[in-house]
Amino acid sequence: MPKKVLIVTASLRAGSNSDALAEAFARGAREAGHAVEVVSLKDKQIAFCHGCLACLKTGCCVIRDDAIALAEKVGQADVVAFATPVYYYGLSGQLKTLLDRCNSLYGRDYAFRDVYLLASAAEAENSTVEGCEKGLQGWIVCFEKATLAGTVFAGGVNNPGDIRNHAALEQAYEVGKSIQ
Repeated sequence: MPKKVLIVTASLRAGSNSDALAEAFARGAREAGHAVEVVSLKDKQIAFCHGCLACLKTGCCVIRDDAIALAEKVGQADVVAFATPVYYYGLSGQLKTLLDRCNSLYGRDYAFRDVYLLASAAEAENSTVEGCEKGLQGWIVCFEKATLAGTVFAGGVNNPGDIRNHAALEQAYEVGKSIQ
């Protein structure tokens, strides 16, 4: 049965390496027959969470910006993949801000079960992505039916296009294609 797959790309740089990972993942998921939507945070206005917790009562954030629609898309997707550059061994700030603003999903019914991390970094060591995994896992653990289903890491890529011919592109494609 086809699934609704949402891929959120958090890089603000044109032609970014994490965007390339997202596209490879999307191509694989589409070839597997799934409905895929890729959303970039590049042109989105996403304010910081105020911590007021009104969203837990109303189901919607009181801050009127692009995070409201994005949180709804996350909540309605069966599979969610977050593509991010690694900044200081952690998730990019724009992705972390979006995750904070998805607090309105907590305590509501949500569709996603499988969450994927697609990350790129200048540093090549596999340990480079551990902070991102831990940060995303901190969000996932609040959604009991969800799990971190996989991570694809492209290390040693700094400038736009450096990821060309990187093994992580094929891995992202295969992971997207393996979604069931």
